[in-house]
Amino acid sequence: MIEDARIHDLTGADQKLSSFLEILKESYTRKVSVESFVSSSIRKGTLKTYRYNPVADSPTNERACLHMPYQPPEVWGCGVTYIRSKRAREMETTTKGIYDKVYEAIRPEVFFKATAGRCVGPNEPICIRSDSKWTVPEPELAFIAGMRNEIVGYTIGNDVSARDIEGENPLYLPQAKIYKGCCAIGPAITTPEEVGNPRDLDIECKIFRKNELIFDGKTNTSRMKRSIDELRSYLCRDNPVPMGTLCLTGTGVIPPDGFSLRHGDLVEIAIEKIGTLQNPVIQLSP
Repeated sequence: MIEDARIHDLTGADQKLSSFLEILKESYTRKVSVESFVSSSIRKGTLKTYRYNPVADSPTNERACLHMPYQPPEVWGCGVTYIRSKRAREMETTTKGIYDKVYEAIRPEVFFKATAGRCVGPNEPICIRSDSKWTVPEPELAFIAGMRNEIVGYTIGNDVSARDIEGENPLYLPQAKIYKGCCAIGPAITTPEEVGNPRDLDIECKIFRKNELIFDGKTNTSRMKRSIDELRSYLCRDNPVPMGTLCLTGTGVIPPDGFSLRHGDLVEIAIEKIGTLQNPVIQLSP
């Protein structure tokens, strides 16, 4: 937990609780919210505390950096939830009209995105597929589903996507979305109590190339066509997702047509009340 530029090691509250998922499970056992369980652990004063260094490569006895906040058992994505996303995906595809239909339909687009092994955390590299020439970041608010499919936390997600592969044929969506380093999450998990209204959060995405800012886009979650609860409902409908499943809620910030990430770029995503997620970019070899 980050508080006043310091990191509290929540796993120090109990030797059995070595991850966020174990802390979440324990909160159910004790019949308290994650927020209450964490607050109680801090009040007991048994946690190790470090100074927060967002650019450190490794923790020391005085400083600590952030890694991927937890290992999600599944990662899902929702598409065409912003008008900007609809327009971009309609432009890229050769099959015209399908994204208009999704945007206006009652049922949202929900797709499988990643496993924990395909995800990276803060300051770890996101990847460009070896066979893609048009890859972009997609900054998104992400929610975490609990044991009863309720929302137990929020974080930042970067749904890195190969737009040229998806545009060639919509049936290629899994290849455009699922591969090594295709999803970044972090820098931390924020509880629903801390977030408040998830439909009123500023989102900003910056891309740097050779230390120069080459893209700066902004949106607000109020511009989403669908509610967070609607997306959660469709994700979990007849679909037994495991506790801790992460769901990306769609993007409203898309670089200009023709822009593609390059090896060596740096992507920075900030979401109000959650923090800032930074990731360098690498090109995968054939």
